[in-house]
Amino acid sequence: MGDEQVHATMSIAEAIAAARDTAYVPVTFESCAHVGGPFFHGTTATFDVDDLIVPGHRSNFHEGRISNHVYFAALLEPAAWAAELAEALAASAGPGRIYVVEPTGPFEDDPNVTNKRFPGNVTRSYRTRQPMRVVGEVRSWERHAPEALQAMLDSIARLRAEGLDVIED
Repeated sequence: MGDEQVHATMSIAEAIAAARDTAYVPVTFESCAHVGGPFFHGTTATFDVDDLIVPGHRSNFHEGRISNHVYFAALLEPAAWAAELAEALAASAGPGRIYVVEPTGPFEDDPNVTNKRFPGNVTRSYRTRQPMRVVGEVRSWERHAPEALQAMLDSIARLRAEGLDVIED
């Protein structure tokens, strides 16, 4: 199993542990070529191979909000969270899906998770203003326990009630 595949299957908890002994190198639009995939995008939208996922569509997480970026991760678990939360939060949405994607242009660390709860970008989460090409779909992925999903939804509800559910987009 190659290093890229190891990262893709690494859990967030394992990534946090692995990051303890490494220096964080910011990923910017100008400096992203060193970041390897595979990359994953979680959503409720339906795409086919070779489709482009582009910014400018409605957010999976905030009704009435248009997303200026496409968000993706080099770990499968953040994409699973995105798919599950999109499914739970979006009105009239389809089932959560995870796509294998490749960037068509530069990308940067996702500021919504980078240097927040943990130093650096342990979830290997990124965003781009460029299209992401769909190269496949992860058809079998592990969902979080219902209790974990509910805890995340409760946390989001608390943040929204306090006016702190802010997405830097």
